Formats: sequence, C-alpha cells, structure tokens
Amino acid sequence: MITNTRRIGQPEVIITSDEYAKFCEYFYHKTGILFTEKKAYFVERRLTDCMERIGSTSFREYFSLLRFELSGAEWQQLVNELTVNETYFLREDYQFDALVRGMLPEIVKGRDRGATVRIWSLPCSTGEEPYSIAIHILENWARSDDFAIEISASDIDSRVIATAIEGTYAERSLHRLSPGLRRKYFSKISSDQFQLRDEIRQSIQFSACNAVDPLSMSKYRSIDVIFCRNLLIYFDDTSRRESVDLMYECLRPGGFICLGHAESMSKISSLFKPRKFGDTIVYQKVS
Repeated sequence: MITNTRRIGQPEVIITSDEYAKFCEYFYHKTGILFTEKKAYFVERRLTDCMERIGSTSFREYFSLLRFELSGAEWQQLVNELTVNETYFLREDYQFDALVRGMLPEIVKGRDRGATVRIWSLPCSTGEEPYSIAIHILENWARSDDFAIEISASDIDSRVIATAIEGTYAERSLHRLSPGLRRKYFSKISSDQFQLRDEIRQSIQFSACNAVDPLSMSKYRSIDVIFCRNLLIYFDDTSRRESVDLMYECLRPGGFICLGHAESMSKISSLFKPRKFGDTIVYQKVS
C-alpha cells in the first residue's frame, strides 16, 4: 500500500500519497493507462529521473509543469519514460499469414486494380511490426503489386517513433528473420547493427497518436486493417471501450482489427464480430 509520504530520488523530494494518486489519475485520463500499486516502484523511478533532469525538487512544481507547459515537451518526455516498448521482427507472424491469406484477398474483392489498401500499426513501438507487415506482404502476397498499399504506424512515444524512422536494429530484433530476408532488406552497418534499406523505411508513414484521444484518432479514416496488439492490456475496461470505439470509427465498413494473443474483443465491444483465419482470431467491423 502507498504510505502517507513517498520519497522520490533526492531526500528533499517528497510526494504524498494524495499527490501520487493525483498523478496516476491525471496520467490515466490523458493516456488511458492505469498504474496499479504493483507499478509504483517503476513509476517512482521514472519520475525521479525526469525531476532530477530538470532540477525540480518539488513534485507540486513538476506536476504544474506537466499540466501547463505550452509546448508539452516535458509531458512527452515523461510519457516516453513511462511507456513500455518490447518487440521484434515477425512477432506473432501467424497474424501476418492471416493478413495475406485471408484478410487482404477479402478486402480487395470488388476493388479495381490500383485501388488503395490501408493498414495501420497502433502502437508501432520501434517499428518492427509495421516493417514486418510490409516485408511479409511483399514476400507472400502475389497481388501486392496490383494495389496501392499504404502502411501507417503510430505510437504515443515520440522517442520510439524516431527510432522506427531511422530503421536501425540490433541482432536481438532480427532473430526470427531468415538469412535471406536479412540480406534482401537490411544493410549490416556494424557487428550488431542492421539498417533497413531505404525503399522499406520510406514506405511507412510514421506519426504520433494517442489511442484514447478522439482528436488524435480522428486523423485516421478509411483504414482496412488495424494491428493493435498488446496495447489494451494496459488499459482498464473504460479505456478499452473508449479506444475500441475510436478505432471503429477509423475503419472502413468490414475492416479488421488484430489484437494480441492475450486480448479479446468479446468483453469490450459488440461492434465487431470474430473471424477465424488460419491459426488466429481477428475482429471485423459490423457495418
């Protein structure tokens, strides 16, 4: 349990239980992410780092900066520190198989050659997911040249977006890629660093987006497939419903959402029906 006072970093910096609760509530309303008591140590350490970086010794002073700074730069920095990003290429690739074997063929039925197909990765983290989608389509969908495929990628963390745009990865991110795919799509720039070739990096449109902010989400429309994997597990029931409702508005009629293997739409929304493609369940917008 949270005690009456909570020390962060330097001895003179003290935050009360009420202040800690106020911060968690504020972060929840801004991002949809709810920190439980189990995450208290993690949150404290990140707050400590940010407060020490700017020389703040008062939580009240720092919290005021978060709320009222016009540029929002410190808020974005804190969000970057408090969001978790762990991914690698071809993670849960059975959904990419479902995309090329089931969803895409269904989506393009009745569309003219050259029509646009829109796929969105949210959250995209450091870019492995949207780049994996692009590579998998190029390698496994025979009709990839028949349509204008637009892949967008978004995250609330500006730092991981910058990493994704650069497209440079360590060996651990590539461990599931075959030697052939590595040679075809990457250039080795050091013993443990690989950079995606320009044609792949330039094919993805990266942007910042908050999945529970209606204004932020309103920028995305007519999407055919949303990959929203392992995001909703960080939300409570209210935030999950809000985010899913916003994604519903982003999708074309009949569009699909792919969730993580530990997530299910059944307890969140009745706006989607489950569809089985191969070894995975995805969710289709009820139009």
